[in-house]
Amino acid sequence: MRNLLTDVDGIRVGNAEDTEISTGVTVVLPDEPAVTVFDARGGGTGTRDVEVLGPDSTVQEAHGIVLSGGSAFGLDAAGGVQAWLAERGIGFHVREAVVPIVPQAILFDLLNGGRKDWGDTPPYRALARRACETASIDFALGNVGAGHGAVAGGLKGGLGSASVYDAVTGATVAALAAVNSVGSVLFPESAAFLAWDAERDQEFGGRPPPFDFPRGRVEMPKQAQPGENTTLAVVATDAILDKSQARRVAIMAQDGFARAIRPVHSPLDGDVVFLISTGRVLLADPVLGLAHLGTHAADCVARAIARGVFEAESLGPHTGYRERYPA
Repeated sequence: MRNLLTDVDGIRVGNAEDTEISTGVTVVLPDEPAVTVFDARGGGTGTRDVEVLGPDSTVQEAHGIVLSGGSAFGLDAAGGVQAWLAERGIGFHVREAVVPIVPQAILFDLLNGGRKDWGDTPPYRALARRACETASIDFALGNVGAGHGAVAGGLKGGLGSASVYDAVTGATVAALAAVNSVGSVLFPESAAFLAWDAERDQEFGGRPPPFDFPRGRVEMPKQAQPGENTTLAVVATDAILDKSQARRVAIMAQDGFARAIRPVHSPLDGDVVFLISTGRVLLADPVLGLAHLGTHAADCVARAIARGVFEAESLGPHTGYRERYPA
């Protein structure tokens, strides 16, 4: 396994960045239309076309998911993915018309030092098309895609991913996270990640927390205003789920945010989770199976968040984890 979202068969991920502007776009493309749901916990989310993912919607499946920098300007990215998919005949068919369903969430990276004077042509539609063209089962982490311009607490944020195979259900669960949080991902006065207990194979440094860390301290090292922070996550599984079941796994997956970031889901953040099911593995016990999938989803989200920060490199005034805490 690659320890990536694409360990779930039938999914590709593409990333594109503009290093001068210091922003980027991440696109998740299923090979076939996939059951997709959405769960928001942050107090300041920025989204596009997520209402169609609701349980009472006629639309049951999505054709792509977009995570983007750029705050509200970044919402142009979904249009680029829609155009790219429509050109290939991929979408929701209404007689002769083809309408790709491409929900999106954005994070704020407009004050990270990059050049943002793009005039009347924000770069996000073009970046999204470029991400589609490069979508693959292999992709980099850290300063790529939506994580390129991200800042997590007092460290450079980034794009992270993690996966696991669940022997009980026979399903694979994986997560992708773009980390731009106001809260810290580390124990106070420590180089240890809050998600340390979920770590596998030293994927984010293998540092246990100190015994004497200041318990109860809440750190918000990133000076920020409402609307400036967000962690975006996509969780994928190959288990066969309907929208109600998928929604339950997405809700459980949000616990991964709480295990990896403190504080989280604040009025300053726009935290969201998308859940996508490629529908290839039948759950023998739907109730117990969902409990297993949701638990693994939370673990993978926590690991993806920590990896996103661990893999990020210093950029401009924002210091990367490995530069600040060398091994």
